[in-house]
Amino acid sequence: MPPSGYRMPLQFGWSRRLPMMLQTEAAECGLACLAMVASYHGHDVDLAGLRRRFSTSLKGVTLARVMSMAGQLGLICRPLKLDMDELAQLKTPCLLHWDLNHFVVLKRVGQRLVIHDPARGIRTLSRREVSEHFTGVALELTPGADFSPVRERQAVSLRALTGTVRGLLPALAQILGLAVALEVFALAGPFYMQWILDQVLVSADHDLLTLLGLGFMGIAMFSALVTAARSWAVTWLGATLNVQWASNLFSHLMRLPLDWFEKRHIGDVVSRFGSIQTIQKTLTTQFIGSLLDGLMSLVTLVVMGFYSLWLTALVAGLFLTYGLIRWAFFNPLRRANEEQIVYGARQQSELLESIRGAMPIKLANKQDERLGRYANATVATANRTIGIQRLGIAFTLSNQMLFGIGRVAMIWIAATLALKNEFSAGMLIAFIAYSDQFTSRAAGLIDKWVDFSMLKLHAERVADIALTAPEKRAETTWSGPIPEASIELCNISFRYAESEPWILRNCNLKIEAGESVAITGPSGCGKSTLAKIVLGLLEPTEGEVKFGGIAIRTLGLDTYRQWIGAVMQDDQLFAGSIADNISFFNSEPDLKRIVSAAQIAAIHEDIAYMPMGYQSLVGDMGSSLSGGQRQRVVLARALYQQPALLILDEATSHLDVIREKKVNDSVQQLKITRLVIAHRPETARQAKRIVILQTGRILQDASTS
Repeated sequence: MPPSGYRMPLQFGWSRRLPMMLQTEAAECGLACLAMVASYHGHDVDLAGLRRRFSTSLKGVTLARVMSMAGQLGLICRPLKLDMDELAQLKTPCLLHWDLNHFVVLKRVGQRLVIHDPARGIRTLSRREVSEHFTGVALELTPGADFSPVRERQAVSLRALTGTVRGLLPALAQILGLAVALEVFALAGPFYMQWILDQVLVSADHDLLTLLGLGFMGIAMFSALVTAARSWAVTWLGATLNVQWASNLFSHLMRLPLDWFEKRHIGDVVSRFGSIQTIQKTLTTQFIGSLLDGLMSLVTLVVMGFYSLWLTALVAGLFLTYGLIRWAFFNPLRRANEEQIVYGARQQSELLESIRGAMPIKLANKQDERLGRYANATVATANRTIGIQRLGIAFTLSNQMLFGIGRVAMIWIAATLALKNEFSAGMLIAFIAYSDQFTSRAAGLIDKWVDFSMLKLHAERVADIALTAPEKRAETTWSGPIPEASIELCNISFRYAESEPWILRNCNLKIEAGESVAITGPSGCGKSTLAKIVLGLLEPTEGEVKFGGIAIRTLGLDTYRQWIGAVMQDDQLFAGSIADNISFFNSEPDLKRIVSAAQIAAIHEDIAYMPMGYQSLVGDMGSSLSGGQRQRVVLARALYQQPALLILDEATSHLDVIREKKVNDSVQQLKITRLVIAHRPETARQAKRIVILQTGRILQDASTS
């Protein structure tokens, strides 16, 4: 607790701003809070930068780990245990322990407390509300002697987010040319009314009226044709960019390491992937228009200046006033959009999880509870949407009032000039038309500038996918012969984060080519983790895995995985036929290999009894099959690849004893190297050697003979 008479020291950095950073991974609230406080003190770092520097896991971080990371950034840590009435004595911003499993940043203490919650955004809470969440533990962070303000934000460029796009510049040039033609036609429009009023009506010149009418009819026709051509060009460009950008991003997404997916909610990943469409639509439909709005509004302003400098100054003043209003509301709008995106992703996660977990929800009679969770997520999203719409209404109101009153004043002054014979009637009408063009374009330019500025939100979300490094050494130029299918674990150690306990520690194991080895041990001892390391799904913290005496990272994961097959505990089937799933949707499937793999996996007879045989549909993720059938289809999929190394992680756990023995006997006859993770003694005894793994270490390696 703070000492008696403790007072918060003076803070002279009044211009410093505490940023709001929302967490990306499911359990990185501590990292996000640290990034916010560090940025406040001048260490301008984003979450991606901290994530690369400090490893975290799905278990989150402890207060001690947060202090360790803060110390490495040069911040002095002061952990405190205090009561609610002592919060005002804390030096803000500081971290608060929240709900026993979360961290937030305390920004300000007053009648109400301002909290930066990395999971929910900026919140203003009463003391009673804070008391319901605050655990009584706080952490003050202040710059130390070795603290040096730096900028470590990762640059986000469009090319980095979307990859190479073909045909972009020619298409943009075509749209730009068509748009310029439209702007010229629009600029010529007001002259029609001016010439009619000042030339035709005054002199009663019917021939001039006919000439003007035919001329401007032609302009109207060309304008309509150019508009249609530009719309088609924009449509073509939008479709092309959408296909190329989405394909590039999806290709990169599929190359990301496994732990990237494990640390994120599925709804959040879908939301981030969808942000590329928002970027594409904004750029293709508004980029050229906003560019020309800025150019042509200046041209229009110059034309207006030839009519009256005072009236032009009035219109320009209205534009500047509107710009200041939009600028004042920009930060609230940006924050509201950011929260709406995040809460929308959570709503989607609730929906997807409820759909995928329909069976356990029904069995536990938790439909109402899931409904409550989804309804709360929907309400939270709707509230953020209402906040955005409320700001939009304020913008529309300010626009209408400002330009409405300004237009009345402008007409009043212009009419006064006309009464003094300084303006003709045609000039008055033309100036009003040009004024309307300028205000609509200028206001539209500001609105689009706001939209473009909001794209940074989507760019940052897409960047979490596009700028994350793919699996290390996934590709290789290896051109040597296929190594023998032996596996060697050399001093393998693994843990998910620096603060986490070791899952595996100094594990050494050699499996000769063609040998069958079973790994057994209590649940949670690291068997599945070891299997993922052998498969290259996880990077060992220490040590290396060798295939045929060559490190698998040297071979390249893509090459290495051509020679291996695996059945994991949480393997999935995909929507399609059984044949599709066994061949893994090979474009040219080999039916003989499909049947052979199914026979070895003891699933052929089950398939033969199905009305559509191998063309029977498996449903969503194999929902039309039993648990045992799904496992055997997955095993057949692994065998279809004709692997030199087969890894089975509880691959027969859903089978009865007789069917399991049949599968094990069939697999045992294969002339390939086998690594089996098993709990059942019957399965383990099928191997030539049994390796016992306990507390992350290999305790016993013995023959079963």
